[in-house]
Amino acid sequence: MTVAVYTTVYPGVEAYLVDWYRSLRQQTDQDFQLWIGLDMLGSESIQNKLGGDLNAQWAVAPSGATIAQVRQQALDRIVKTCSGVVLVDSDDLLHPTRVAAARAGLEASELTGCALCLIDQQGKDLGLTFGLPAQLGPDDVFPRNNVFGFSNSAFRSDLLRKCLPIPASAVLVDWFLATRAWLLGARLSFDPVPRMDYRQHPTNTARIRFPFSPDQVISDTALVRKHFQLSLAEPRREFLADRIAELRSVAVAVEAFHRHIVLHPAQLDAYVQALNELHPAPLWWSSVANPALEYMWTLGKF
Repeated sequence: MTVAVYTTVYPGVEAYLVDWYRSLRQQTDQDFQLWIGLDMLGSESIQNKLGGDLNAQWAVAPSGATIAQVRQQALDRIVKTCSGVVLVDSDDLLHPTRVAAARAGLEASELTGCALCLIDQQGKDLGLTFGLPAQLGPDDVFPRNNVFGFSNSAFRSDLLRKCLPIPASAVLVDWFLATRAWLLGARLSFDPVPRMDYRQHPTNTARIRFPFSPDQVISDTALVRKHFQLSLAEPRREFLADRIAELRSVAVAVEAFHRHIVLHPAQLDAYVQALNELHPAPLWWSSVANPALEYMWTLGKF
């Protein structure tokens, strides 16, 4: 299997690149093509930062490209040349077996993910692991939640090709692609062993570490509403009918959360206080709209 390792670099990530590249060089499996998507950064500055020729394939985003367009143009090239792609974020750290385990996972699955250890901005272990609850598989948490991020996932190219293109306005690109894979009935798997360190900082698109704030719940809800709108906007004949129905049902529940919690400051404050008292497990998006508190937006009880 010809495997690509893909990451995106962008302004603000430079401080983490040396550690990221060191972890890439420490992989037990070095038989991969490195692909780097350039979002408002040049390849020369990245190579100077990392000390020389990276032997990478560079995917240069057009000026003004959105988050989705940057990744779309890179992944569209990768699926034409490689049989699988391992996705890693350039502000995170790969454990030495990340690529080897992803390759093994793709032998049996079309989309595979792994658990992540949460670290702070300085790389300190936060003592938290992002992954699946015990005894559950990826199909058990979809479509309400996503465990396939752009730092802990790997796709077979045959599947990823079917999931493309990514809408230009998508922000939760990882969840969008994983949802399409789920709608297609793809074979999904998840490795409970942490193979990445996931860095937590204020610019994370989806933050999974409590305590949550009202502003965070507001912004996260906006992202999730948009995700479901985009995921339902272009139904395909290949999508499984029962899964489309389930996706619509969850989208209705998200709208109810928005209507009864987010739009009412007093209810939102009460909800966030109750959420933080739960110390929610880092499973997104249930860590935000927590099922244990669903009565607060379905029954209106506070």
